[in-house]
Amino acid sequence: MKYVLLIYLEENALSETERKECYVKSAQLAQQLNSKGQYLATAPLHPVATATSIRVRDGKPLVTDGPFAETREQLGGFFLIDAQDLDAAMAIAAQIPAAQVGTVEIRPVIEVAGLPEQ
Repeated sequence: MKYVLLIYLEENALSETERKECYVKSAQLAQQLNSKGQYLATAPLHPVATATSIRVRDGKPLVTDGPFAETREQLGGFFLIDAQDLDAAMAIAAQIPAAQVGTVEIRPVIEVAGLPEQ
C-alpha cells in the first residue's frame, strides 16, 4: 500500500548546517528504501513564503500568496513510500531525521484507476 509521509516542522527549527545534514540523512534513507523496493519519491519544500494557494469558486480562481494553512509548524517535505501496512509505514516514518524535531503525518494514498503509475 502506498503512504505519503508528510513532514511538519517549524521552518527555523534547524540551522543551515542541521538542515543540510537532515537532507543527507534523508537521502540515505531514500536509498535504503529504494533497495527494498519501498521508495517512490521524496523532496523537501521551499519555505512557506514561496507558497501560492488557489481556490476556484463559481468558476473563478482566487489566488492567495502564502500557504493554505497558517500553523506553528509548516509542511517541509514528504516521502511517498510503498509499505506492507500502517505498522511498516510508521517504522519508516520514525527513521525520517526531521521526526526528531517535528512531526511526520502518515496518510494512506487512494489508488485511482487510470492514473499513470508512479
